[in-house]
Amino acid sequence: MLVNKVRELRARFRWSQQDLADAIGATRQTVGLIEKGDYSPSITLALKIAAAFKLPVEEVFYLKEEDE
Repeated sequence: MLVNKVRELRARFRWSQQDLADAIGATRQTVGLIEKGDYSPSITLALKIAAAFKLPVEEVFYLKEEDE
């Protein structure tokens, strides 16, 4: 399962979902779905999100075993 820290990072940066969406060229709805784990972003979008936070992609997104 793909897990992410997008919501936590957005709060740290004091960005709204719309602020992040504007920074990465996506919609606010897409950001919300990614945060909830209902949508797995493309590699390109994941890299854009990580770049917006100035972090390596593996610090924003990571895999978690299903049975954990």
